[in-house]
Amino acid sequence: MNTMFKKLSQVKKWQLVLYSVLLLVVIGLMVSLKYCSRGNGGRAMSVNSHHISGGDTLDVAIEYSPLSYYAYGDSLGGFNYEFLKLLSDSCGVPMRFHPVVSLKKALEGLDKGVYDVMAAQYPVTRENRKLYLFTSALYLDKQVLVQRNTEGVVIQSQLDLAGDTVNIVNGSPMRERILSLAREIGDTIHVVSDSIYGPEQLFMMVSTGDIKYAVINESIARKMVQSHPNVDISTAISFSQFQSLTLRKGDRDLCEKFNKWIEKVKKLPEYRGLYDKYLSH
Repeated sequence: MNTMFKKLSQVKKWQLVLYSVLLLVVIGLMVSLKYCSRGNGGRAMSVNSHHISGGDTLDVAIEYSPLSYYAYGDSLGGFNYEFLKLLSDSCGVPMRFHPVVSLKKALEGLDKGVYDVMAAQYPVTRENRKLYLFTSALYLDKQVLVQRNTEGVVIQSQLDLAGDTVNIVNGSPMRERILSLAREIGDTIHVVSDSIYGPEQLFMMVSTGDIKYAVINESIARKMVQSHPNVDISTAISFSQFQSLTLRKGDRDLCEKFNKWIEKVKKLPEYRGLYDKYLSH
């Protein structure tokens, strides 16, 4: 009996040691996570902090698309990405890029201070100016209808969209333009806002026949149509609009700095090369 109690006592002692070791491990992990969650200078990162990277580094929400930002193997490209990289190198402005697909989530992150600036296809309109600041224009763009042309082009003018349905990226200002167009032609145009896919994916879905029509920016559509000859993008939905970087309303000083940096970069020969590479038709 004494032997049995002795063995039970030894088991409990080993259990106590094991629990103590596990407790120390958990405490150690908690401490490590606490320090890992801090930025430069020991300042904790959060979605409410102005610079989640810390210091002078600017956090950039950059749209994942053939025009703005893309990854091909080990290479990164895209007009917005290469333009901002050129700006960063020539003006000495450190940046951290955060690829995004959802325009709505990018704007939410900008509102919360997760990002300092957004590089995405978000047109400079009167309505959007009420919500955000915009830098000097990087280039001009417009919205076009994406449709299959395998059996001829069905929609040859905006009037032909009466009673039909188009797909757009969720949170896109294109919704207001299409609803305005519906009022102009005196008929209904149904709008489906896709909360999962970006403009590139919507283009592909039209090409494969998964959806009938989509409205995206012409600059992206022109890149995509080169490898998808079964798609037509000849029907314009809007007039040409300025495409700029987007900032919060309260960041006027930062916006003015960006305008000076953009003015400097546009004078560089490298900018002309980027424009010809991505935007010349």
